[in-house]
Amino acid sequence: MHIEKSDLEWAASQGMIDGQQAETLWLALSEKTADRPRFSLVYILYFFGALVVIGAMGWFMTAAWEAFGGGGIFVISALYGAAFVGAGSRLWSRNGLKVPGGLLVTIGICMTPLAVYGLQRWLGIWAFDDPGEYKSFHRWIKGGWLIMEIATIGAGFLALRFFKFPFLTAPIAFALWYMSMDLTPIIFESTGFSWHERKLVSLWFGVVMIAGSYIFDHRTKEDYTFWGYLFGAIAFWGGLTLMKSDSEFSKFLYFLTNVSLMGLSVFLQRKIFVIFGAIGSFGYIGYLAFEVFTDSIFFPFILTIVGTMILTCGILLHRHGKKIEQRFISAMPEWMKELRPHVRNIP
Repeated sequence: MHIEKSDLEWAASQGMIDGQQAETLWLALSEKTADRPRFSLVYILYFFGALVVIGAMGWFMTAAWEAFGGGGIFVISALYGAAFVGAGSRLWSRNGLKVPGGLLVTIGICMTPLAVYGLQRWLGIWAFDDPGEYKSFHRWIKGGWLIMEIATIGAGFLALRFFKFPFLTAPIAFALWYMSMDLTPIIFESTGFSWHERKLVSLWFGVVMIAGSYIFDHRTKEDYTFWGYLFGAIAFWGGLTLMKSDSEFSKFLYFLTNVSLMGLSVFLQRKIFVIFGAIGSFGYIGYLAFEVFTDSIFFPFILTIVGTMILTCGILLHRHGKKIEQRFISAMPEWMKELRPHVRNIP
């Protein structure tokens, strides 16, 4: 629940609290949430600046950097990372500057794959194969990137021990997502692999990421699992959606899975699953319209009725959602209530 100052002023006007109490409470809440990210120009600049730096040393890296050689790349990126982590740790200890401090630490962690790449290039040591230039890290699926991803995940978790900053989970989840793709040529190296194996590994790795995020979500008060859920959903839904089948039953199961994702979003209180579930469900309906019932006169009318019914349910949920939710939660057995993650209050 998001609280504005006007809400406390309204409570004072209703006689629930007096004006002085409202002002004191607002000042206390403002101080308590001073270090939480929020949607404002200052925080937009913080995050945009951090993404520009991360992109400069990652996604937008050019082949010209190969001229430094492996040793040069390692030294430069390691110095970059140490400088950012050092500056971030200094800001972290100052009141009101935890967000920029945490972002600087995150930038430092994002230097890890480049530093490990430089070290491997320098020593000529690759776990599986030489994956080529670093700029291909974000383009090609190769087993040679695995050590870089493992190091990034390890550095991210190490940083989380000292800096309780949820955005630090972004490079961890991102590296895990990449790992889900790069594991395929490793697992099927001896037998060869096809797109089917890639999609299968992505699907199951996504399930593991979602399950792992749920475990963390259930044990933490702050939201450290948004990025894990996001990239887990991308890996799972992407692998599932790209699978092809000539069976109508399997296509219907795909539709039911997407409907289940929307139900999962209610249980986990995560909107990301609604988005993927809705896209997948709509895709299946489109398949029915353009492939199965392409010559049917009645299908558009039936679909209109179904859509109207769904819209009506939405209106009723908007009007009586709180009562319905309370009744639904009350009807839950205690063990099921305990399985739900904490409610997230995001400012």
